[in-house]
Amino acid sequence: MKLKHNINPVLLQFINFIILVYSFVTYIPWYIFSGSRQAIAKAKQVKAKPVNNKPGGAYRSVNSLHCLASVLYPGCDTLDKVFKYAKTKFKDKKLLGTREILKEEDEIQPSGKVFKKVILGKYTWLSYEDVYIKAVNFGNGLAVLGQQPKTNIAIFCETRAEWMIAAQACFMCNYQLVTLYATLGGPAIVHGLNETEVTTIITSKELMQTKLKEIVSQVPLLRHIITVDGKPTTWSEFPKGVIVHTMASVQAMGAKADTGKKQQSRPVPSDIAVIMYTSGSTGVPKGVMISHCNIIAGITGMAERIPNLGEKDIYIGYLPLAHVLELSAELVCLSHGCRIGYSSPQTLADQSSKIKKGSKGDVTTLKPTLMAAVPEIMDRIYKNVMNKVNEMTSFQRNLFILAYNYKMEQISKGYTTPLCDSLIFRKVRMLLGGKIRILLCGGAPLSAATQRFMNICFCCPVGQGYGLTESAGAGTITEVWDYTTGRVGAPLVCCEIKLMNWEEGGYYNTDKPYPRGEILIGGQNVTVGYYKNEARTKKDFTVDENGQRWLHTGDIGEFHQDGCLKIIDRKKDLVKLQAGEYVSLGKVEAALKNLPLVDNICAYASSFHSYVIGFVVPNQKELAELARKKGFKGTWEEICNSPEMEEEVLKVLAEAAMAANLEKFEIPVKIRLSPDPWTPETGLVTDAFKLKRKELTAYYQMDIDRMYG
Repeated sequence: MKLKHNINPVLLQFINFIILVYSFVTYIPWYIFSGSRQAIAKAKQVKAKPVNNKPGGAYRSVNSLHCLASVLYPGCDTLDKVFKYAKTKFKDKKLLGTREILKEEDEIQPSGKVFKKVILGKYTWLSYEDVYIKAVNFGNGLAVLGQQPKTNIAIFCETRAEWMIAAQACFMCNYQLVTLYATLGGPAIVHGLNETEVTTIITSKELMQTKLKEIVSQVPLLRHIITVDGKPTTWSEFPKGVIVHTMASVQAMGAKADTGKKQQSRPVPSDIAVIMYTSGSTGVPKGVMISHCNIIAGITGMAERIPNLGEKDIYIGYLPLAHVLELSAELVCLSHGCRIGYSSPQTLADQSSKIKKGSKGDVTTLKPTLMAAVPEIMDRIYKNVMNKVNEMTSFQRNLFILAYNYKMEQISKGYTTPLCDSLIFRKVRMLLGGKIRILLCGGAPLSAATQRFMNICFCCPVGQGYGLTESAGAGTITEVWDYTTGRVGAPLVCCEIKLMNWEEGGYYNTDKPYPRGEILIGGQNVTVGYYKNEARTKKDFTVDENGQRWLHTGDIGEFHQDGCLKIIDRKKDLVKLQAGEYVSLGKVEAALKNLPLVDNICAYASSFHSYVIGFVVPNQKELAELARKKGFKGTWEEICNSPEMEEEVLKVLAEAAMAANLEKFEIPVKIRLSPDPWTPETGLVTDAFKLKRKELTAYYQMDIDRMYG
């Protein structure tokens, strides 16, 4: 979608003539010296094919038509072997980096609230050898505390170097690592810890004080709490029988331990490496059992899609390591000699909430070349940059728009724009450090507008990936030279994908021009099932006549002629209205969520009524401006609770919905404006910022009753 400018038509004709001359003059040297023409050829190639001509036949990458890939390196069929291989190959190279905190201070806001601000120093690094020794010692120390092979141990901690060290220790010693999101609520944490019957939990001082202290008495089997960043000052309140250790003290025990029997505890490929609790977008979190061979197959497929991955690359780790996207990404980097610098959403950029004004955020200091993100973060970047563009002078804004539209045209042809990149988009690119060569988005669908914007302004490929916890995060990833939007790429070399008819939704694998249906993923990356939940395992996983294991994802997709997949619907998002029309809630949300006025939106429909309603988190700046134009005065809460402002926002939504070609019955008729944002801490969205529809419905039940009158 092109941006709109307000340039004089005569001047525009002259500018277009200059651009035409520039394009003509630079085409021949570009064609001779650039590698882009090979990329154009690759972009047009078929990327996946069906293995047979039957309807519903599985699609495989053209690079694995005859045999699916399952191992990164010969003989490395478990995660401990992969790390040992990497440690031997990259011994003294930097691996895990953490910024030192130089200063912490409280900053009082005009509202009276107190925000913590930090000034951070340089990254300090641990080499592959350092991390390996720390992991060995920690694993041995856990054995001293009584941890046995093939038993569960929990980690409830923020994303940091110690998380990865603890994970590698568990992989080496064949302990089954139970992962829990740091933002989970108390009941969900208690459920995960009690269901897995853990006796030891690895955590941080902050989470111990803020989350564990309240619920530890509800976990009767808990005996050991290990803090990764030193012992808390007050820990006498814990129940009798629970001992608090530091990670350093456990490593010290391990360094002195007798390791003669350790060889017997080494894992085999089918052993469970991780029991990963999902963030629970549809109810109580489920524990997904992921084996060593599942993870290795998954990261093998992912690594194949990242060209020239190696020692020159720096990855910034800030997403939750308890999420399969982040864990897989970091394991891919670890196995290829890349550096991983740790961050957090609060310290990521110069403008992040915990960074003191005038000091540097993590991306500015680290200058990463690789980065993963969820759509919510990319949407925020998109809206923030566009807000700044709208605040520019008329000349600056029109120059940016002209460059943006020109680059969009060039990208669609497969061409590069080095002059625009260095003169116009350099400042935007610096928001992420200036060195990013690949941005990968996963966890939820990314809108075409945001994807194209990130492509253009950050001067790098923006790939979309598709995978689930149940497929070890692996499914598809777009190739770096594929600049189309709205698609998630071809199947990875580790798996195959087929489409199964879904009659209720009207999707069939015989549809023309594109076969459509529920997405099924098959391959060695498909996980073992759900922990202590055989009924749900039987529902979501099947085995065919050839012994191939298939995951029924619940997502609806279509395969294009080049073998790339597009996600078009979700079974759980489809609601039948009273008059019989089917509404895809996800489709409605995707059409409206990129409006400047909308920070987040959840569509809702009931089969007992004939229209759609919605809950909207408005953008404070945009809504306040709209209220000013309409002459409405009041506090933020009064503006959001005003029926008059609800009607004004509805008009904006209806206009955007019609522009997006939504049917009349798909357009929300009534809305509730929410003055408070939806964050993982509120329990209304997951850590990947997916909507928790069940929780949102319960939270807004009174508003639903009002809107359906």
